[in-house]
Amino acid sequence: MVDALGNPLAFLLTAGQAHDLEGADALLPQMQADTLLADKAFDADLRVIEPLLAAGKTPVIPPKSNRKLQRAYDKELYKARHLMENLYCKLKQYRAIATRYDKTARNFLAAVHLAAAVIWLN
Repeated sequence: MVDALGNPLAFLLTAGQAHDLEGADALLPQMQADTLLADKAFDADLRVIEPLLAAGKTPVIPPKSNRKLQRAYDKELYKARHLMENLYCKLKQYRAIATRYDKTARNFLAAVHLAAAVIWLN
């Protein structure tokens, strides 16, 4: 999760085969922002969109192409989602993270947190 400036706010390490919604289940309840920008993987009514709307938050998530009822979303606001991708690029500047040198999840997540702290300081 990143803020409006692309600074890291929260991380959740999941298994490699896990769907993105597992991270959403853990991170969205603690989200304080009024708007969520996410990609098509988060186009899930029961797990993402309805809880956000119930909390008075705005989801800016493009609908999947196979959705029966296509939803409208703010295409201009969605363009700011590149800030999340920029954070991934910044994290991958650290070779140990890009190549996952650490064998345990605990150590890898610690390295991600350390790199995120350096990104915050810059």
